[in-house]
Amino acid sequence: MPLSFCGNTTYNVNNGVLSNICFLDALNLVPHVFLLFITFPILFIGWGSQSSKVQIHHNTWLHFPGHNLRWVLTFVLLFVHVCEISEGIVSNSSVHLHLFMPATVGFIAATTSIIYYHNIETSNFPKLLLALFLYWVLAFVAKTIKLVKYWEKDIRLEQLRFCITGAMVVLYGLLMMVEINVIRVRKYVFFNNPQKVNPAEDLQDLGVRFLQPFVNLLSKATYWWMNPLIVSAHRRPIDLKIIGKLPIAMRALTNYFNLKNAYEEQRNPSIWRAIYKAFGRPILLSSTFRYMADLLGFAGPLCISGIIQCISKRRKIEQEQTLITSLYYLPSQEFLEDYYVLSVLLFLALILQRTFLQASYYVAIETGVNLRGALLAMIYNKILRLSTSNMSMGEMTLGQINNLVAIETNQLMWFLFLCPNLWAMPILTLHDVAHFKSTFLSPGSCAIRREGEGGTIAHLY
Repeated sequence: MPLSFCGNTTYNVNNGVLSNICFLDALNLVPHVFLLFITFPILFIGWGSQSSKVQIHHNTWLHFPGHNLRWVLTFVLLFVHVCEISEGIVSNSSVHLHLFMPATVGFIAATTSIIYYHNIETSNFPKLLLALFLYWVLAFVAKTIKLVKYWEKDIRLEQLRFCITGAMVVLYGLLMMVEINVIRVRKYVFFNNPQKVNPAEDLQDLGVRFLQPFVNLLSKATYWWMNPLIVSAHRRPIDLKIIGKLPIAMRALTNYFNLKNAYEEQRNPSIWRAIYKAFGRPILLSSTFRYMADLLGFAGPLCISGIIQCISKRRKIEQEQTLITSLYYLPSQEFLEDYYVLSVLLFLALILQRTFLQASYYVAIETGVNLRGALLAMIYNKILRLSTSNMSMGEMTLGQINNLVAIETNQLMWFLFLCPNLWAMPILTLHDVAHFKSTFLSPGSCAIRREGEGGTIAHLY
């Protein structure tokens, strides 16, 4: 059968052009093609001359407002595009290219958009973001029209294609709002006085090579910015000069002033309240990452249980197919009951679980080290103002006091290291119970053999 965009269906527009599903899919191609035609010349032709003017040693100049939210929404959008491609291929009873071709081009466009955005941040030239703003608007309008037409054709939440289209409308709308917020804050267009933002002071210091707080979200999660250091370490031994200086926010003096100000602002001084005020935000962030990692641990038993149930079925139950305009609309339940889909979801859940777990450990360790440095600086400053000979009658020297202080601050540092484990214990307990139930109490594993007169009978619970 020859390939065609609409397949072997009749291109009927008697009820209106927008009532034809194939035309709506073709309409959804327009924003993606628009973005690719606009961004490719900038990325591959004009970027060489632009980047030659920017000679700096790090990966990212600055972050525009909503930087992390944009990356998270883009990752979710890529995942939804993959689901749309899979749904189009599975439900393609005949050669209908319009079921998966727009999703494939949309996946390429979404990937190009985040690469384009990263290069704009690197060059600190926000006016080029106007192309992304137009793309989000066009994609949002096209998907909204498609969602409305699905609703008019009585295609509801039972069909996966409707759910995917609704999710994309929400994602494109959120990305459009992020772009509007960048315009509102930076005022790079539609305003007479655009806001000029310079790179951080640490990035202007060539001695600072610890770039974790300044790189994009993907590089933070994978530590991609450390590749040059790792490659150089394979060639020759590294020293403190190669590692460079720490950023200002991670130095002991900065954390000391933060803790001191939080302590002195209280009417009834409490070191615990001061620690929470100075370092409470990263502690909560680390605990949140740990909670998300532990919650993703439930995906393993659930997916494995679903895969076992799918494989153990001896008879394949033929589910009803909803035929609308001679196209097969895959039900959401049928899509989630496929063991290939469950295997992919299990793989993605494991990757996300390890990513969140690593992020939780990193934030907890960094916060603990910063707290230790701040407490040491605060206590040393206090010790230098006291007369140790009068306090201990000459039995304890300043060095002995420093050793005791270092030991106690190490204990507080380790407390922050292990603090997320304390909050995660209830979820870990539930996870272990769920894992035990799916492993030992599942229908495939609970087989009780009973000897009878006619032979052995297996009862599955």
